[in-house]
Order: sequence, then structure tokens, then C-alpha cells
Amino acid sequence: MSAESGVLQLPTASWQSRLVDLVVRLYMRPHLLKPIDPLWVRRRMGRQDVPRRLMVRSTGVEVAVAPPQGEWPGGEIVSWPNADQASPVLLYLHGGGYLAGSPATHRPLVASLVRRLKGTAYALDYRLAPEHPYPAALNDAKAAYRHLLTLGIAPARIVIAGDSAGGGLALALALALRDDHSAPPVAVVTFSPWTDLAATGQSLEENTDRCAMFAGETIRRASHFYLGDADPRDPYVSPLYGDFHGMPPMLVHASVDEVLRDDAVRVAARARDAGVEVDLRLWKGVPHVWQFFPAVLPEAEESLRETVRFITKHMSRRT
Repeated sequence: MSAESGVLQLPTASWQSRLVDLVVRLYMRPHLLKPIDPLWVRRRMGRQDVPRRLMVRSTGVEVAVAPPQGEWPGGEIVSWPNADQASPVLLYLHGGGYLAGSPATHRPLVASLVRRLKGTAYALDYRLAPEHPYPAALNDAKAAYRHLLTLGIAPARIVIAGDSAGGGLALALALALRDDHSAPPVAVVTFSPWTDLAATGQSLEENTDRCAMFAGETIRRASHFYLGDADPRDPYVSPLYGDFHGMPPMLVHASVDEVLRDDAVRVAARARDAGVEVDLRLWKGVPHVWQFFPAVLPEAEESLRETVRFITKHMSRRT
């Protein structure tokens, strides 16, 4: 493990996490070094097979489709039935390497957060690469944030959240909002964020055999679909290279064993150096974006509970 993470001792992984890690490994690793076909990846993410059976179903919440209005992107609105005007509103940006995923694939995770927060989430159906490379996803995210404001939702209620590529997009959106002098969200929440499309993290090599879902080479290949002609060190593409001064508080949760570990650790360190309040937590023995599995993983339940405490704390301060 890289010393720059600053985490030398971690609790032993639960037996449940070892089991889930094995299931995900058997499901994902046979395909790691094959050429990436975005259409195949999209179909595979939507299948209802073993990994998805381990997820919590989106019960106890209301789900409504939000159609696009002009340049306003579509998506899903996931709400706690009794959410009030003071409850948090998540702008949730799904993962999938910018080339796959949707509000539907991430509904179990978003619903888990909404239930615990007793709030509302807008899960954005942003445009995907390679048909729509950078800056399409970022432009859609900015339009979605602006639309929430036009609905009269106070920035002190809005939390930008995302996982994997969506976590990187959440940070890129927060940087863009600050640079545009827009009213900032109350906080940014990221799970296993992909923050460096230049692919310079040591963990890409160190964790290639330990990571259940990806190899370092997978990350390098996937980056080209979103990049197009963009500079991989552009902060709106790779937030790791951004200036974090004036950014809202950040929560960053990642696995010690995933190839994107250093994407999380380094972006947290860069933000802290800029004076941003950062809640960085690393878990051992869990797969990439393990928060999908709170029904079976104590580590997922713990991460989600910490996320709720983080959001509640900063909403209270902002109010």
C-alpha cells in the first residue's frame, strides 16, 4: 500500500465482504483485458444476475421519471414519501466509466441513501461516451444543478454525490460551479471516485491483482472513450489536477484494495492542502463501490451511515 494514503492499519474485512469480493471477482475479472465494447458493457450492467441480487431493492421510496425539458437532462427522482422542505436533495451522478450505467442501474444505491436521509435524490441520466465525449456529461450535470436552483431548492439543501466516474464528475461539477461563481452545494459525496484520467496512480499497478473489478489497464483503456480530444489533466476531466480552494466539504470513501485507491487518496490530500474539510475513509477487503450491498455487507452499512452523518452535519452548519 502506498504510504501517501496515511492509513497503515485497518480493521479486518468481514467474512461477508470476502464473500462479496469473491462473487464480484468471478463475475468481472474474466473480462478485464478484453477490448471494451460500450454496448456490451451497458447490457451487462443492466442484467439482473448474481451481483445485483445482493443489492437492496429500492423499496420504501417513490421513484418517478423526470423527462427532459429543453436542455434539462432526464433522469429519475427518488424520494422518501414524507420528505419535507428542509430535507436534503442529492444530485446523484452514477458510475460506469462515462460509457455505461444509468439511474436504473444505480437505483438500489440511491434508494439506500434516500431512505437513510429521508430526503430526495435526482439521479441524472447524463449523456454517455463515446457517442458524447467530454464535456457532454459535465454540461448535463451543470444544467441539472441549475435546474434544481430554478425549482427553488436552496443550495444549503443540495448535495452533489456520485460513485466511480460519477464521483469524479461530482468533483468536476463542484469545481465548475465555483469557477462560474454559482451558489455552491452544501457538500460533495464520492464513493471510489475516478479522478485521474491520465492514469498516474501507483495503485493502478499495485492493486491490479487485488482489485475484484478492474485492472490498471482497464482504467487506461476506458479513459479514451470519454476523453476524446481533451487533455487528461484538465481539472474538469480529472479533478485531481484542480485547485480546490473555496470548495465545499468533501466525503471520500474508497477501498484499500481497488485500483482507484490513489485517485481517492490523492484528491483528498490535494483538497485538504487547499483548506477544504475532507472526510477520507478507506476500507479493507471490499470491492469497488461496495456501498451497493448494505443488505449483506456491514462495511456498506457503515459507509452509508457515515455518509448520512456527514451530510446532516454540514446541512446543519450551512443552515
